[in-house]
Amino acid sequence: MNYGLGTIDLVIIIAYGLVLLGMGFYFFKKSKSSEQFMIAGKSIPAWAAGIAVMSTYTSSISYIAVPGKAFDDNWHPLIFALTAIPVAWFVTKYVIPHYRKHKIVSVYSYLEGKIGGWGRIYAAFSFLLFMVGRVAVILYLSSLLLTSFVNTDIGTVIVLVGIVTIIYTLMGGMEAVIWTDVMQSIIMIGGILFVGYVLTSEVFAQPENLIQKAFDNDKFSLGNSNFSFSDRTIWVMIIYGITENVRNLMADQNYTQKYTSVATEKEAKKSVWIAMLIYLPLTAIFLYIGTALFSFYGGESHILIDAITRGDEVFPYFIATELPVGIKGLMIAAIMAASMSTVDSALNSSATVLFIDFYKKYFKPRASEKDSLRFLRFSTVIWGILGVAFALLMIKAKSALDVWWQISGIFGEGILGLFLLAIYNVKITKLQGILSVAFSILVIVWGTFLRDLPESYSWLQCNLDPIIIGATSTAALLGLAILFALWNKRNN
Repeated sequence: MNYGLGTIDLVIIIAYGLVLLGMGFYFFKKSKSSEQFMIAGKSIPAWAAGIAVMSTYTSSISYIAVPGKAFDDNWHPLIFALTAIPVAWFVTKYVIPHYRKHKIVSVYSYLEGKIGGWGRIYAAFSFLLFMVGRVAVILYLSSLLLTSFVNTDIGTVIVLVGIVTIIYTLMGGMEAVIWTDVMQSIIMIGGILFVGYVLTSEVFAQPENLIQKAFDNDKFSLGNSNFSFSDRTIWVMIIYGITENVRNLMADQNYTQKYTSVATEKEAKKSVWIAMLIYLPLTAIFLYIGTALFSFYGGESHILIDAITRGDEVFPYFIATELPVGIKGLMIAAIMAASMSTVDSALNSSATVLFIDFYKKYFKPRASEKDSLRFLRFSTVIWGILGVAFALLMIKAKSALDVWWQISGIFGEGILGLFLLAIYNVKITKLQGILSVAFSILVIVWGTFLRDLPESYSWLQCNLDPIIIGATSTAALLGLAILFALWNKRNN
């Protein structure tokens, strides 16, 4: 459905895109070395790096899919944000000191010294695939919003948004990424607070007690507390939240590169806490908006039209039909800001990993600064194109948040197992490590594809909730590796 945009709204959105391109041109002049392109010469203040880390957490996935999930179900995504707090403590106390001591730029180089080059290659390659999926989901969601307002098919919008993001990222490098993230985060937070205020005013101004509808439908619940791993229970979300947040802050270049761009260990730790202390309340606001939308459209005077078939569509519908001219354009710009602030860092971190872990390691160790910068910018473009291509395949997805959770579990958690082995110095041979990784991949294949089997093969079927397949594969990798380590110790 197309709601249309007024001239003022269109001007705001176009001006926003031009500002981003202008920032890319500005930082292009400063990005004259590979170090500047990757970590901004470690010149970023902690508060800006923290906001950039938070913006990596918070994208169009949060802006559209999280309210959509609260509208369809309940507040169970809040568990993910809550588990980030103890994980932040673990990472700042044990992980960041390790990385600063070893002067890590690509986090995957840490694995080589601990478990061997094979681990570095596997983790870096898995991360690159993971980033393609992340960029695809985010571009799809932001374009889904825009197609509700402009008379253009979603494929064209995906391509246009992708091109703008690729251009300013490849020009300005990490410095452009972080400072555009700061600007975009301010727009994003301001927009979501304004919508929260408008919705609260509307819901509580009605003569009927609209919010009671949310309570009656158990919308504020964190999920089923039954001890089951086959449904989206509280326990499933806790497992997913802990493993995914540890992977994010310890083993994901997309996050670690942000806090690597500050000057000292103390500043790096501070940036992580700044990110968490913004992210948690912001997630609660996103969920509140989804619940308030459920209450708002449950009133007699506001019946949701039949064309809205899933929660991902309800927030764009509210923006289109309830917000005034000008504010509507700002809100769309805010959601685009959330999307681009995540995509830009995904592209920059992918280029960094390709450069450090593959190009400079195996192909051209003595590359000049000119060749290095050329490769970094070329890689940014290539990974941007791949993200756009896979975003076009996302168009028929039923729930974008569920798809993202599955992608992150499949491609991300195998990496986590290797980092935990490295951090705790689990001693295994190269062959044993490869066997452990192979076992974890088999678990992922089992959990992803062996579902809804005929009755005669039901014994082979996976009944676990799809979002914890990644955590299950991590446990499998760790379990087998620890058994190998105990065997080695016994026979030495």
